[in-house]
Amino acid sequence: MFSNIRRFLPKPLRDDSTVIPVVRLQGTITTAGPLRPGLCLSAVAQPLEKAFSEKKAPAVALIVNSPGGSPVQSRLIFKRIRDLAKEKEKDVLVFVEDVAASGGYMISLAGDEIFVDPSSIVGSIGVVSAGFGFTELIGKIGVERRVYTAGEKKVILDPFQPEVPEDVEYLKGLQQEIHETFVDLVKSRRGDVLADDPDLFSGKFWTGRSAIQLGLADAVGDVRSVLKERYGEKAEPKLFSAPRGLFGRRAGLGLGPVHSGRSLTEGLGEDLISAVENRALWMRYGL
Repeated sequence: MFSNIRRFLPKPLRDDSTVIPVVRLQGTITTAGPLRPGLCLSAVAQPLEKAFSEKKAPAVALIVNSPGGSPVQSRLIFKRIRDLAKEKEKDVLVFVEDVAASGGYMISLAGDEIFVDPSSIVGSIGVVSAGFGFTELIGKIGVERRVYTAGEKKVILDPFQPEVPEDVEYLKGLQQEIHETFVDLVKSRRGDVLADDPDLFSGKFWTGRSAIQLGLADAVGDVRSVLKERYGEKAEPKLFSAPRGLFGRRAGLGLGPVHSGRSLTEGLGEDLISAVENRALWMRYGL
């Protein structure tokens, strides 16, 4: 009845568009710090909740642009999206921008459909640990390393001590377990369309066009075009973002919990190193 009355309202008062909530998931997947605008569950939980709570929306669109990072945070975000999709009974459409690699691709698996640009970078289904060794350096500059532990394996893979083959094998075992969890998730979400390719779970990555051929993505498409094609010309994307907190930053995307007791200068050295590592992660994909 209301729809019939609406036809007689002045055009500015008519509300016959289909609003599709959009949430942008961008950045390296890590916990947040003063210089680390990390993508983590605490940063995206609120906008995701609001987006899926739009009662009239038939779907939620997610824009993913991430080179990866923490496997735990990646899976937590994936799970929250799937839980909300089931609870609110909504389709999930994922749109990959520059890159959805490693943990970024894990998050993309939450989509019922994955759209890419032909030049997007997709894949890197693997696990990596990286660091530095300083055993020779500290000797040259006259630094003595002093470590006291209870537990003989408490300092395995210490960058200031020589590598122990047994410890490296232990780390590789952990990586293998995490990799298997990733592979199982890919198969559970896209097993019916995956190509039989020996490199699929090797850690390699591909362009969006090749990803479609391998079954890692479904089609080429951008948010506005796909939504209008799917839900009509009056489909209107509506962006949901985290609320702005201290200094105008998005809450959870840079300063961490205000109540944590950590000052803004505490841990800046760690954050600077992390910022360099994050930049290196993006550069791996030529970005």
